[in-house]
Amino acid sequence: MENEEIMTGDMLVETVENQLADGNPLVVKETLMRLMMTGTARDEAVPMIACALSIEVFDVMKNDGKFDLKRYRENLVALPDMPWEDDI
Repeated sequence: MENEEIMTGDMLVETVENQLADGNPLVVKETLMRLMMTGTARDEAVPMIACALSIEVFDVMKNDGKFDLKRYRENLVALPDMPWEDDI
């Protein structure tokens, strides 16, 4: 991992913004809309989504695995709760 670039929080937020702009995966846009409709400001919701994304990025880097869209979706659906924090 020493030669690999570690994604920063800003990079994760940028990735989420790109996912929103592309509409792919659609669940990202759906999650943003749901969070905003329940009173979460956009500038708070996007970093929440980036947290869910970071779980996948970390797993890919740590385990040389593949991005798990199903788990990403599950973590997005759980927002604003962050159940993965219990694992830390």
